[in-house]
Amino acid sequence: MEEGQSKLVDVSQLRIGMFIQLDLGWMDHPFPLNNFKISTEAQIHTIATLGVRRVRYFPHRSDASVVLQSSVSAPPAQAQPEAVEERPGWGQGLRRQRLKQLEQQQRQLTACEQRFVDAARRYRRVVEIVHQSPGQARQSGEDLVGGCVEEMLANGESVIRLLSEGVGERSAQHPVNVMVLSLLLGQALGLERMQLVELGLAGLLHDVGKQELPDRLRQTEEYFSAAEYRIYQQHVAHGVAAAEAMGLPAAVVAGIAQHHEMVDGTGFPARLKGPEMQLCGKVLALVNRYDNFCNPGRHSSVLTPHEALSVIFTQMKARFDPAVLGAFIRMMGVYPPGSVVQLGNDRFALVTSVNSMRPLRPKVIVHDPSIPREEAVVLDLETAPELSIRRSLKPTQLPRAAMDYLSPRQRICYFFERAAAPDMVGDLA
Repeated sequence: MEEGQSKLVDVSQLRIGMFIQLDLGWMDHPFPLNNFKISTEAQIHTIATLGVRRVRYFPHRSDASVVLQSSVSAPPAQAQPEAVEERPGWGQGLRRQRLKQLEQQQRQLTACEQRFVDAARRYRRVVEIVHQSPGQARQSGEDLVGGCVEEMLANGESVIRLLSEGVGERSAQHPVNVMVLSLLLGQALGLERMQLVELGLAGLLHDVGKQELPDRLRQTEEYFSAAEYRIYQQHVAHGVAAAEAMGLPAAVVAGIAQHHEMVDGTGFPARLKGPEMQLCGKVLALVNRYDNFCNPGRHSSVLTPHEALSVIFTQMKARFDPAVLGAFIRMMGVYPPGSVVQLGNDRFALVTSVNSMRPLRPKVIVHDPSIPREEAVVLDLETAPELSIRRSLKPTQLPRAAMDYLSPRQRICYFFERAAAPDMVGDLA
């Protein structure tokens, strides 16, 4: 923050449109950030109750319409925090609220990660028994997907949540990711419960045929010879055979058969075109490609979630069904979870979750050196109208301090949770 370009103004001079900074500890005020543009009279009232006499004001970052009668220039050096008048219960209540928010935040993340780990474990069990007990494998898969569908439908609105690095067994991360995103996309497309279960099963089992391939050929690579690529493509036929042995519904078999097909006829193995593909196949073709961009076999070719979505939309749009692609972009938002961004106030942030019904204002963790990393509260941009995302970044573009603080994921894993209503702290900012 440019201290030399700020002024100290009396609280009575505060107006909507002023960009201000509170020289207080983060536990001593109820706003997500110490500095922000005032957007409501309620924020001015809240600041007045903090007990500070003056706040730091930045004219060059405020609305041009804001004119003050007089102001006091602030010293260029870091000013000492204003003394907060002690009022019974204020500080203790605010601290309890902050701590409660942090505890709830961690509890929700832990619950999501536990569900992802459980889904990954159950997927591995399905794969282990698919040949010896195909009927049992089908039942286990249906139980897993059916439980996810019931939870998702009970949620009403769902949040797509970014998980911690390395959650779940790596070999199961991709199929669980594809299942989760396919279910959310199916819901966005208005599918009924049974259709969602079929789509989720196809997503979970779309790569089951890779168990028949040599380990080194289970991830497609640019260096594959023509013969190796033909062997790799055979995982689709192996997957269809396994699905039929399990007695899975025709829609599930079709989804597995078509998850590498493209609506323009450039996919494999049958080079189907749009009218020949079923909805399961169209959804899986898109979600599978997105997740493979974010989590490739070689880390050197990884794309951020924002980059993956941009490449699909700008360079590969003709390969995907337009209705499915449009719904996916609306669901994921311009900046999907895992994207590294710079906010309008120049702060760096990591997108942690997106409400699939309201994706334009995601939740982010903001790099704020004044707050310990383990105490960083997730900021809901829906409750911070003065903030916007300026641009997306590659993790390598972050300053070292921001990189260490935000810890961008090298592998992206998602799960869903109920979209919680904004809490009191979020509403104030």
